[in-house]
Amino acid sequence: MKVYVDTNTIVARAVVNHVHNANAVALFRQIEQKRWTPVISTHGLTEIYAVLTGAPFQPRISPAEAWQILQQNILEKFDIEPLTRNDYSKIIKECAAQGWTGGRVYDAIHVHIARKMQCSRIYTFNVSHFRQIAPDLTDRIMAP
Repeated sequence: MKVYVDTNTIVARAVVNHVHNANAVALFRQIEQKRWTPVISTHGLTEIYAVLTGAPFQPRISPAEAWQILQQNILEKFDIEPLTRNDYSKIIKECAAQGWTGGRVYDAIHVHIARKMQCSRIYTFNVSHFRQIAPDLTDRIMAP
């Protein structure tokens, strides 16, 4: 079974003092035990790096540490789906048609790839945002 893991869940797992760390760690244990295939988009990789190196975590996460987190926890374990020109066009067209603005486009990217990869579940700490974007996937969108 494929499961999409939002960037906020991966960040929570990587940052020990993150408010959602325990839930994220438990999800990753489930993924490993049940042999689910975790999925993320290529865009998600850059989003994780940006948050890890830019957020005011204490202690700060250096670029080298962020790379190590990505390499050990994502690149070796996740199916990573690239976004094509057509994918971006569809996502932006949908956002424009729905009147969505700002950062909602990034959540739309995650939902788009989860659909494209036929993921059975989508794990995020932004459940309400994702459900607004994809009301037809409400039963698949959940917090860890």
